Amino acid sequence: MQLTDRINTLSESITIAVTALAQELRAQGKDVLGFSAGEPDFGTPRIIKVAAIAAIESDKTRYTAVDGIPELKQAVIDKLKRDNGLSYEMNQVIVNNGAKHSLFNLFQATIQAGDEVIIPAPYWVTYPELVKYSGGTTIEIMTDDASGFKITPQQLRDAITPRTKMLVLTTPSNPTGAVYSRSELEALADVLIGTDIIVASDEMYEKLVYKGEFISAAAISEDMFQRTVTINGLSKSVAMTGWRFGYMASADAEMIKATKKLQSQSTSNINSITQYAAIKGLDGSADDEIEMMRQAFMKRRDEAVERFNAVDGLSVLSPDGAFYLYVNIKAVTDDSLTFCKRLLEEKEVAVVPGVGFGLDGYFRFSFATDIEKIREGIGRIEAFIKNY
Repeated sequence: MQLTDRINTLSESITIAVTALAQELRAQGKDVLGFSAGEPDFGTPRIIKVAAIAAIESDKTRYTAVDGIPELKQAVIDKLKRDNGLSYEMNQVIVNNGAKHSLFNLFQATIQAGDEVIIPAPYWVTYPELVKYSGGTTIEIMTDDASGFKITPQQLRDAITPRTKMLVLTTPSNPTGAVYSRSELEALADVLIGTDIIVASDEMYEKLVYKGEFISAAAISEDMFQRTVTINGLSKSVAMTGWRFGYMASADAEMIKATKKLQSQSTSNINSITQYAAIKGLDGSADDEIEMMRQAFMKRRDEAVERFNAVDGLSVLSPDGAFYLYVNIKAVTDDSLTFCKRLLEEKEVAVVPGVGFGLDGYFRFSFATDIEKIREGIGRIEAFIKNY
C-alpha cells in the first residue's frame, strides 16, 4: 500500500513509545519503574465519576453538537472568566478529544506550506510534528538551564520573519516545568504588537503551579486576547487522561468555526459521557482534590530535586509547575537516547530522552508517581551512572 508523504514524515511520539516499551517489559516479568508517562497516578475525583454514571443512567449516550453540549461550553466559559479573567461567547469555544486534538485542529485550520511556527525548545514532542503534518516549518528558539528554559523578548524578535504565522507558548512547560511570570509574558507580548502572529497558548498544567501565580497569555492585554488561542483540558488537573477532554477558546469566532467544520468531518462530537462529567471538572466541584494532588506533587518534586542534585554528574532545576524534571546529564553524556536506552536495559528505569524534546543532554523524569518508586528509581539511576 502506498502511503502519503505527509504520513511517512510523521514520527511516533517518543513519550508514548517509551511508555509502551516499559509496559511490554513489565508484561515479560521485568521490574520496570516507569517515569516516562505524563499522567497523574491519582484517580479521577469521585464527583466527576458520579456525574458520568448519572449521564449513562439517564441515557445521555447519543450524538451531541459537534462543538459540545451547551452546558459544557458554558462551563468552559465560566471557568475561563472565573480563573483567568477571560470573556468568551459560545461561538468562541469548542471542545475536543483532548488538548492534542485541539492543537491538531488548530494547526490544520491555520498552518500551510510556507508558514513558520516559532516553538521554544525544549518543547512537547507533538508540536513540531503537527507543524510538519500541516505543511509548515518549525523555527526553534533554544533555551537552557541558565535561562530557566524560558525565551527572551530578543530571541523572539530575532526569530520573527515575514513568514511567521504562529508562536507556541506553553506555561507551565512540558518537559521543564518552567512558568512564565506576568512581566515575562508582557515583554513577549510587546514584541508581537503590530504583527498578525497567532499565539497558541497551551495551558494544560495551569492548576499545577508551585511558585508564583499562573497567568493566561490571553489575559495580558487586549492585543494578546485578540491573537491568542487558549488550549486547555482536564487530563492533568483532575486526572482525566483517558476520558479525552480538551477545549479551545479564541476571540476569532471564524477560526473556531473552521475547526468545528474539520471536526465535523473527522471525529464529530467528543464522547457524550465525558462531556457531562467534564462539567464537574470545570465548575469548581473538584477544587479540593486538585489542591490535594498539587500538594502531593510539590512534595515529590522537592525530594526528587534534592536527590538528583546529590548525584555526581546530574543537575536539575526545581520546576515551578507541571510534574516533570528535566535532568541535565551533560557531565555524563550528550547522547540522551543511548543513555536512556541503556538505563532501561540495565537498570529497568524508563525515562524520556531529551533529544525527543529538541534539547539533547537531558532526560525527562515524571514525578507523577508514588514517592517510594521515585526514591528507588533515582537510586537505580545513581548506580547506573557510576558505571556508565
